[in-house]
Amino acid sequence: MSKVAKATIGLMLATIIAKVLGFGRELVLAAVYGASMYSDAYLTAMNIPVVLFTIIGTTLGTVLIPMYFEVNNDLGEKKALNFTNNVFNIVIAMCIVLAMLGFIFTEELVKVFAMGFEGQTLKVSIDFTRITIIGIVFTGLSYVMTAYLQIKNNFTVPGLISVPKNIIIIVSIILSVKYNPYIMIWGTLIGIATEFIFQLPFAIKSGYKYQLYINIKDKYIKKMSWLIGPVLIGVAVNQINTMVDRTLASTLVEGSISALNYANKLNGFVMALFITSVGAVIYPMLSKLSSEDNKEKFISSVVQSINSVILLVIPISIGAIVLATPIVKLLFQRGEFDARATSMTAIALIMYSIGMVAFGLRDIIGKVFYALKDTKTPMINGAIAMIMNIVLNIILVKYLQLAGLALATSISAIVCIFLLFGSLKKKIGYFGQDKIIKTTIKSIVAAVVMGIVTYFVYNIVSNLLGLGFAKEAVSLAISVGVGAITYGILVVVLKVDEINVITDVMKKKLNKVA
Repeated sequence: MSKVAKATIGLMLATIIAKVLGFGRELVLAAVYGASMYSDAYLTAMNIPVVLFTIIGTTLGTVLIPMYFEVNNDLGEKKALNFTNNVFNIVIAMCIVLAMLGFIFTEELVKVFAMGFEGQTLKVSIDFTRITIIGIVFTGLSYVMTAYLQIKNNFTVPGLISVPKNIIIIVSIILSVKYNPYIMIWGTLIGIATEFIFQLPFAIKSGYKYQLYINIKDKYIKKMSWLIGPVLIGVAVNQINTMVDRTLASTLVEGSISALNYANKLNGFVMALFITSVGAVIYPMLSKLSSEDNKEKFISSVVQSINSVILLVIPISIGAIVLATPIVKLLFQRGEFDARATSMTAIALIMYSIGMVAFGLRDIIGKVFYALKDTKTPMINGAIAMIMNIVLNIILVKYLQLAGLALATSISAIVCIFLLFGSLKKKIGYFGQDKIIKTTIKSIVAAVVMGIVTYFVYNIVSNLLGLGFAKEAVSLAISVGVGAITYGILVVVLKVDEINVITDVMKKKLNKVA
């Protein structure tokens, strides 16, 4: 596990850099456009191609990794490369078709994704979407390159792909204020293209050689097609949930989509930093262990991955609930982003934080099933959770408005986790349930105590220091620091096993520096 831990920490560092810039992008957008027509239109235009291709792109990446190892084991590395090129060229063709269809039916798509839009907001959203839809081609190719690099144990480069993208978008947003709002959407398209361009040289260095090769009758492509279907539906479920949330948000007060987005971005930062990092590193290894039928090591890796997520994410979710308002205020409240927008975003963040651990575990456990080449189980469980999310959305939005949409998402994710755990037990029997339960209980106890301490420390320090950006930043930093120390001491006292994995890696890193 030490290699996995080291790779995970390396990817986390890369992700921090990327996500800091991602937050910078959101901060600039919030400061310039606030929760307004242009921000709603921009975020809708960004969301549509993401939903359309993330469904396919994520599916391809998920299925490509275990299939690559299978081809490599059966026929060797050269044939595995041919297989990769086959997938690459099929993706190009698919993306071009999708982009063309999206361009033709843009108005219909916007009306589906934001049914409450009308007038100028609708017009701008259509214009923006017609530009971003082109980016589907580059996004598709980027997913293939990411999968290839992860197969080659290069996790850092995929973790950094959003760095040039976000720099370009930030510059374009700033320029759009001075010249024309449409500049930011063209800049966004260029930024999307850089994700593929950035990875390509590293893929070539890792052994990738492009070949104009397409064979849809290839037996491995056929097998991949059978696996893709359930994964496609499973990923689509998550995107449908997002679409439903934003569609219903478009019927609420102006700025609701933006508030939901900013809260989701904060939640997504945690997901990308910890969950995506763990998942990206563990998935190729689980796929390899599964192909080798190494059940003992497979289960051990599953347990440590799940427990690491629990150990890291539970305190963050509690912290986000306790400090939601000061976090949102410090990060976003400036320019056009006023106290009203802060309140809306903070409420959504609290509700998303309730399901934060479930969001993470859903991704990790899903990858466990995919590594076992079982794509149907996550699909079925995800579909059940999706139906529950839609029903809860319709019910809760009437009583809780924006908060209801975020809460429904959290509840459905929690239900999905219990379903997945039950399915995993049926699939492989014992998978370390007792160890997972122990770690969960200990982490919750430590996190609740941490939350209480953090709450009182923040109130005391903020009352002493008063208002102002610098003072509020210091208050938040001190309370977070005290909370982290409290949690760290408690998990050591409670003897949580996974803390040893993290501390051992950190000690080795520090010794190398020294």
